[in-house]
Amino acid sequence: MNFDYKQNYQAQLEEGQKFQDHCAYWLQKKMNIAVVNFQTQEYQYKFGENMQGIEFKFDKVFQTTGNLWIETAERHRPDTPYSDSGIFRNDNSWLYCIGNYDVLYIFHNKYLIFLYNSGRYPIIENNLKTSKGFLLPKSDADNDGQKIDTKSVVNKTQEGKSE
Repeated sequence: MNFDYKQNYQAQLEEGQKFQDHCAYWLQKKMNIAVVNFQTQEYQYKFGENMQGIEFKFDKVFQTTGNLWIETAERHRPDTPYSDSGIFRNDNSWLYCIGNYDVLYIFHNKYLIFLYNSGRYPIIENNLKTSKGFLLPKSDADNDGQKIDTKSVVNKTQEGKSE
């Protein structure tokens, strides 16, 4: 059975959009940053994900691995060339917000590029061969990133309770 990369991309996109809403909620609540997301592909390619220049990444395996996946390149299928992505996206991004529904980390893109250039973290390819990046251990993220704990309220709202 062949892996359906198109279906996987669509599922990842939907997960990412839901996570982007989660991040927007918490950035407003904890840091008073109102995120204005672009909805069309045209505006996202032209300007970035949002007016504020924040790249959002959902790391659904962070809880089990203890590492954040810092993306540097992506492609939709293994038979196509890689393009700059994540910290190397050519748009207005200057902040990188990554995490899951329990915790968010915010980094300055320049800091993550510094880590990339340092050679401290090897660049690897994911198992689907659709993304390249490096693994940032939780301990380093705790020391170097702005951490926002989101677990308590998310669990309550998932049960249908309000804050």
